[in-house]
Amino acid sequence: MSDPTTVGRTRRAAGRVLLATVTALAAAGCGDSDEGTDTAKPSASHASRSPSPTTSSPSSPFSPSPAVTAADGSNPEACTDGNCEIAVTKPVTIRIKLPGGPAKLSLTKVGKNAVDYKVTSGNGKTSGGASGDGSGCVAVFRSGGSSSSCGMAGPPPDKVDGAVVLQVVAGADGTAILRLVSA
Repeated sequence: MSDPTTVGRTRRAAGRVLLATVTALAAAGCGDSDEGTDTAKPSASHASRSPSPTTSSPSSPFSPSPAVTAADGSNPEACTDGNCEIAVTKPVTIRIKLPGGPAKLSLTKVGKNAVDYKVTSGNGKTSGGASGDGSGCVAVFRSGGSSSSCGMAGPPPDKVDGAVVLQVVAGADGTAILRLVSA
């Protein structure tokens, strides 16, 4: 039988590796991104950040449970200040403020183990989608551009200086968790 303390440490270490990988991919510009004529890429300086502790169960460190209540419930208005965690069961559009100005965030698909999003601001567009158990997307928005990555969902994102971080996580019950974190 495994020592529960060792198993917990191993899972937390695996979560840190996954977060670092997702963050590095987001910084590298993976995903669908079109930011008009400004081709500046976000800095990769946030790739070495340590993940924040998660409250996921020990049996599943990468699969947040969308069936649980989100910190801000299901109220999209909670996201207008750039910091929120809401549960979403159907497509929704929210007006948000990004470092480059106002934007429109739309969850265009919400289903069992599936979520698609699109963010439009000025002449720019960033979008992504994920499907499968424990999947999700992370996008980082800076004044010079954005980057996104979709795949296995990691823990909730940390603050990134000068950026807004978006995470959407698909749930097995058809509920998606949307998180926005602003510095």
